[in-house]
Amino acid sequence: MNKSFIKNAAVAAMLAVTLGSCNIYKKYELPQDNAFVADYQKSVEAQADSTSLPFLGWEEVFTDPKLQNLIRLALANNQDLENARLNIDIARAQLKGAKLSYFPSLALNPNGGTASYGGSHMNWSYTIPAALSWEIDAFGKITNKKRAAQVAVEQMQDYEQAARSQIICGVASTYYALMLLNQQYALTVRTSEIWKDQVESMELMKEAGRMNEAAVVQSRANYYNIMSTIPDLENQIKQTQNALSVLLGAYPQTWEIGNDMNFDLPSNLKEGVPMSYLAVRPDVRAAERSLASAYYATQAARANFYPNLTISAQGGFTNLLGSMISNPGKWFIQLAGQLTAPLFSRGANIANLEASKARQEQAMNNFESTVLNASADVSDALTAIRTNAEKREFVLKQIDQLEKSVEYTEELLMYNTGTTYLELLTARSGLLNAQLASLACWHSKVAAIISLYQAVGGGR
Repeated sequence: MNKSFIKNAAVAAMLAVTLGSCNIYKKYELPQDNAFVADYQKSVEAQADSTSLPFLGWEEVFTDPKLQNLIRLALANNQDLENARLNIDIARAQLKGAKLSYFPSLALNPNGGTASYGGSHMNWSYTIPAALSWEIDAFGKITNKKRAAQVAVEQMQDYEQAARSQIICGVASTYYALMLLNQQYALTVRTSEIWKDQVESMELMKEAGRMNEAAVVQSRANYYNIMSTIPDLENQIKQTQNALSVLLGAYPQTWEIGNDMNFDLPSNLKEGVPMSYLAVRPDVRAAERSLASAYYATQAARANFYPNLTISAQGGFTNLLGSMISNPGKWFIQLAGQLTAPLFSRGANIANLEASKARQEQAMNNFESTVLNASADVSDALTAIRTNAEKREFVLKQIDQLEKSVEYTEELLMYNTGTTYLELLTARSGLLNAQLASLACWHSKVAAIISLYQAVGGGR
């Protein structure tokens, strides 16, 4: 075997290593061989309307001044949001450490000592060395770790946005739940007063011989039935106030709630939500960051098959030269290079790479699932908004007819035309149920609007 053959083989081997390591430096991109991802990426790259719902600040959506004050208080005091911000600081510190891995490390290790043998004179020896070590990023190990750390920062920012959105929408949901309970309470109190007046009227009619005792007893029973629901509402109001206090990071207390029920979607919201809006959702972005992180972990696993190249240097001042001690001391310097290639650990590296590839596939599955769930959330919210709005229109018409029915039945009962108290009871009960149903439809629509805002990643 001549020297020329050995030289050519070495060159071929080095070329193969170099070409094989090129892909290790490649940045993360969404896989192009996946039809689902291709459609998603095409939609994301489309121009999005900056005035659409996902890009509106929360103050543009929740315009009630009392609600705005509560949201600001929650954003300032909520501990979950503060922890999310601290997680960003932690990730940034880790990124800084990953970036500093490109630079050499320097250590100072001064030492000294003396010894005496057989009563000989004690000579002090000392060394003041500075050791420098620099790992060359020849095969992308440090680069992939740094990119993964950068992805981790972005992912923590996504989680912070998710926490922020959840807090904003949580406060809004609780606020409008309290508004619903207040409206139900006020309606029930008004109804109880009407029923109380009705009991008095029934008693007078009995004294006049126009009504029997059974009707009077029935009217009292229905009055007490209405009154029995008031403590339940008061209890629900108190519990909801306490839940709001927790969201605001405050001790339980009573918060002022408005009575403006004119909360609706911004007028510029178009029918349907493009997929590009889903890419704004924090959980979708975080899922894609997880996919990128898994990609860089796979690249790092590939890099383990290649050698580590480390350059080290040591220098300093010492009076110990060989076996002799000299005074004064002398300066010294040492240079070295080390190339470490994996041999017997190759089986472990193969297993690590296979595991990393499997985790990357899991991350892709999770990403697809997150996008699909996000689209379902948006569709559900849009449907709930539309159907509850339609339902409330019919309920309001029902209320109009029932109010007339109560009025007509009262007149007929007053003039003793053969109308029974049971007919009035039925009309009044139907009216109360319809009024409560109208409030429930209103609240369901409001809850769906809040869910939609959160479903498209709102809360900036």
